[in-house]
Amino acid sequence: HTVKLTYDYWIGKYAVTFDEYDAYTKAVGKGQASDYNSEWGYNMGRGQRPVIGVSWNDAIGYCNWLSEKEGIAKAYDSNGNLLDRNGNITTDIMKVEGYRLPTEAEWEYAARGGQNTKGHKYAGSDDLNEVGWYDDNSDLQTHPVGEKKGNELGLYDMSGNVWESCHDWYGDYASTTQTNPTGPSSGSDRVRRGGCWGNVAQDFRVADRYSLTPTDSSDGLGFRLSRTSF
Repeated sequence: HTVKLTYDYWIGKYAVTFDEYDAYTKAVGKGQASDYNSEWGYNMGRGQRPVIGVSWNDAIGYCNWLSEKEGIAKAYDSNGNLLDRNGNITTDIMKVEGYRLPTEAEWEYAARGGQNTKGHKYAGSDDLNEVGWYDDNSDLQTHPVGEKKGNELGLYDMSGNVWESCHDWYGDYASTTQTNPTGPSSGSDRVRRGGCWGNVAQDFRVADRYSLTPTDSSDGLGFRLSRTSF
């Protein structure tokens, strides 16, 4: 299906790191996210590695904290609804000022390289080893952000390292052209994109999409930030 984006937006060059997320949990008195690899039974490391063990709900908590810290209107209410600059619920992404998760459309457009796209299978290359950490090269653990090649927009790890939460509820795509979509109005799962250190190569294609409930976390799930440009 065709998607049109009629606004500008910022998206994180990297996924949010443990250092960044640990500063948040310390500031608000929240328990730290765990870097434990539950499949193989060891800690993968913190610092500049992408934060893991954070649910969709945890991620939007970080978004709101960062917005308030920087003196801008927060993007989410307590139920995960988007808010405009006046604190009113909205579905118009162009009215949302604060830090938030990228919409699925924003994420895919950025991963494909935006207007600079070269049509790669993965985010920045047709060779996953150039741009992503996956089961064949990761030693079954996360790696510090930005160690692989960036894509056409200079964004890193959009294929691999960790799954990334998107704003949208998971659902079937519409058959008609969508303008500035924010996903279905409700659902049971949220979209996640990009694949993680333990997945096989086919999970990393820029078109692939998967889902997870807003309360579930895993040792392969992180997030990156987005903001509407005013």
